Amino acid sequence: MFRLWAKIIKDNKIIKDMVVSNDSPDLRRTQKIFSAIDDICHNFDLSKPIWLDSNINDFKRHDKTRFNQDNFIEIIDFDYLEIQVIEED
Repeated sequence: MFRLWAKIIKDNKIIKDMVVSNDSPDLRRTQKIFSAIDDICHNFDLSKPIWLDSNINDFKRHDKTRFNQDNFIEIIDFDYLEIQVIEED
């Protein structure tokens, strides 16, 4: 089971959050992550964030990263979107 937790944070408070699960044995880890981000963006009505080098490095090290205004083309009304792997088989 693969689970990813997404949180929208504004003024140090969680405004929205959701957990995306994926137990498909056919997908690689990266495919599960991008599929989860697609679900998250659809549910939160966001454009897909742009992965910068800092996001990739944070995610590789900590299984967690934050997307702020620099990662989105459109204007966002929150401080950042944080994603974190909470379960992985």
